[in-house]
Amino acid sequence: MKIFTKKLELKTYLSTCKEQNKSIGLVPTMGALHRGHLSLIKKAQKKNDFVVVSIFVNPTQFDKKEDLINYPKTIDEDIQLLESVSCDVLFLPSVKEIYDDNVSSKKFDFDGLEHQMEGNFREGHFDGVGTIVKTLFEIVEPHKAYFGQKDFQQLQIIKKMVKKHRLNVKIKGCPIFREADGLAMSSRNARLTEAHRNAAPFIYKTLKKARKKFGTENANDVSEWVENQFKKQSLLELEYFTIAEEKSLETIKNKESNKKYRAFIAVFAGKIRLIDNIQLKN
Repeated sequence: MKIFTKKLELKTYLSTCKEQNKSIGLVPTMGALHRGHLSLIKKAQKKNDFVVVSIFVNPTQFDKKEDLINYPKTIDEDIQLLESVSCDVLFLPSVKEIYDDNVSSKKFDFDGLEHQMEGNFREGHFDGVGTIVKTLFEIVEPHKAYFGQKDFQQLQIIKKMVKKHRLNVKIKGCPIFREADGLAMSSRNARLTEAHRNAAPFIYKTLKKARKKFGTENANDVSEWVENQFKKQSLLELEYFTIAEEKSLETIKNKESNKKYRAFIAVFAGKIRLIDNIQLKN
């Protein structure tokens, strides 16, 4: 595996791959890699000749400085994991390499997707996401890029950005990778206390029950039921639960048979914020 820390050196190396008509897949990450990330890399390897993984803890997408400071950094372990799955290239830039001396986001219009759910609770988050992802696309120029559906709103926003800016990359959403007890894999899970880790699978269990209820009950009743379930949980604090249409991410008013819906949830386990979602059947 080749490791690059400089944009120009990476671009020069990748240009030789493109001259050989090799297809390039990109898996952007913030490190603290786990099996969920490896599943994205393996999918990329099946569909591309060459896979680039980036590790960059992007400061502009954190709304709380404390969260940025405490974000897990395990670069030595990450490199070992990437080598274990025969990753071709790791791009490991510094903040200065990406932003120079101007660590700020560009402003994006995602046609309202950015104002739903996470956008209500994390000011400027999606401008930061758009800034770093667009920058990585411009550096790597991948044919395909791979993102997990755990961050489904982010996935839809990146698809919107690619369409609006006419970027020549195909965005591939990949299924949520879960622990044996159902907890969605996340780099933040490593920061959970033992008690909170034991409580956290309740999130997915509740989502599955909500999916079942959605088949026979209206969205408001399902949402109220979920809120009541979390009131009984002393270790988990519900930030939001919403049932939204997949394309617009707007909260559902009435079910329509020709639309796809998804339930979204954000929960605090102590100081650690966990998100998850599940596709619904109506």
